Amino acid sequence: MIPWLLRHLGSLAQQMEQHSAGDSKVYLTARIALAAVISFLAAILLGPIAIGWLKQHFRERIDSASETLNQLHADKANTPTMGGIFIISAVVIATLICGDLTNLYVLTGLFVAIGFCLLGAYDDFIKLSTSRNGIRAKQKLAIQFLLAGIAVGMLYFEQSGKPYGTDFVFPFGNLVIPMGVGFIAWGMFVISGTSNGGNLTDGLDGLASGCAIFTGAAFVGLTYVAGHAAIAEYLTVPFIPGSGEFAIVMGALVGAVLGFLWFNCYPAQVFMGDAGSLPIGALIAVSALITRQEFLLVIIGGVFVIETLSVIAQVSWYRLTGNKLIRCSPLHNHFLFQGEHEIKVVTRFWIGSAVLAILGVACLKIQ
Repeated sequence: MIPWLLRHLGSLAQQMEQHSAGDSKVYLTARIALAAVISFLAAILLGPIAIGWLKQHFRERIDSASETLNQLHADKANTPTMGGIFIISAVVIATLICGDLTNLYVLTGLFVAIGFCLLGAYDDFIKLSTSRNGIRAKQKLAIQFLLAGIAVGMLYFEQSGKPYGTDFVFPFGNLVIPMGVGFIAWGMFVISGTSNGGNLTDGLDGLASGCAIFTGAAFVGLTYVAGHAAIAEYLTVPFIPGSGEFAIVMGALVGAVLGFLWFNCYPAQVFMGDAGSLPIGALIAVSALITRQEFLLVIIGGVFVIETLSVIAQVSWYRLTGNKLIRCSPLHNHFLFQGEHEIKVVTRFWIGSAVLAILGVACLKIQ
């Protein structure tokens, strides 16, 4: 909305272009900050209304396969869930106001946010309204791949003609692996995997929210850098024209999750549910695909990766040996089973996420 208005104000727009940043013609840095503020305020204002409505219709049911875990989480029963609806609502509102809606990256971000939110909301609805544990795993994964395929198709259309646009780029060593049309399959895997990683991390009050803020903030910077020719050249990262606009979507995501954390911190007044965890992970993955920084995604989003690997390792080890590798997966549950307080576990995971975000960004200067 703001870019459209300024483009139609003639002389004012021309004056602003002289002071613009990156490849944006209308104050990109200011719009990123404004998007974060708007989404934060929207989440704060929508929160009480949404929580009141969710409390009447959608309350958490504690019914995992572990009786011990059910006992540890017994006090969380009947907490409103599906709070991701007002997270994504805040993201969409801020993006529509601050983003350039002629930019395909912004449109891709909106599609991913809304599409994965609807999928997650439907999964939450099935869990809460029936005795089933949500959508069947294969069906859910198939829909994730379908949504991811559409999103990556949009990215491929936009980036296939740009230098490094569909290549796998290591952040050091100047190693580049051309992928061509294989970028589509790779992107589907990255988006679906990161989306599920965010979902697995969402198990304690404020855990996924806090980690998403640190990871998202790092990718706000990376998307801005990728869209700024001078800074991209200085840091020797791929310059992807137009990608800076996606920093507005990521800024809106960080602001919205920060506002959500106001209500989600211990003891949580609301849970994000799959309606929040799936689109948050997917948007982070899209930002990595746009900037060609999937390698750094593994580092910056290391908490999501470790949580996912802990589940894979637990299941694989149990099938091979009949014994558990850790006391309970995902990893955060292992520490709960050891007697650690939830607040301590969450805080330490936040610290780990912050350190990994810093380390990932620092890798840009390792050549």
